[in-house]
Amino acid sequence: MSPRSDEASVLTIDRPDPKLWTYYILCCLAVLPLAPLLLPIHWFRYHTMRYRFTDEGVSMSWGILFRRQILLNYARIQDIHLHSNVVERWLGLARLQIQTASGSASAEMTLEGLTQFEAVRDFLYSRMRGVKEVSPTPSVGAAAPDAGGNEELATLLREIAQELRALREALPPAATKGEGSTHV
Repeated sequence: MSPRSDEASVLTIDRPDPKLWTYYILCCLAVLPLAPLLLPIHWFRYHTMRYRFTDEGVSMSWGILFRRQILLNYARIQDIHLHSNVVERWLGLARLQIQTASGSASAEMTLEGLTQFEAVRDFLYSRMRGVKEVSPTPSVGAAAPDAGGNEELATLLREIAQELRALREALPPAATKGEGSTHV
């Protein structure tokens, strides 16, 4: 898949995959005595959960009585963790835990119920770093064809490296410890 088609598919995600409801059912059945209490809570969470990816950031909302909404600008994102347990892997799901520099050890936002988790992770990484398109990295010493000001920068860095080499050669060789030199 090309980066453009991945980006377009990520921008269309607005709800978790239906497999998330299956995951919630399996989790509730694991604690059978509490299932009648937990199933409605998870049903409301699943049916009200919404995602939105925009040019500025990503938002997530859920809840009926206590509506929660989180909006993160791409520039605030510090790290992205991909988590999936055995059941989630079996269902083809994963959770993306997005961290900011808020000082909290836990994730600021957790996007759950994603089947295109790798595409979403790559999309968020590219946006948090400000990269709009993936471009090949030029080899060392060669300027990129569309570099413009990068050629001047490369020339300047080469000149600096030459001056440093000249300074290093002009300095006397370092004396060894045992030959009478004093160290302060």
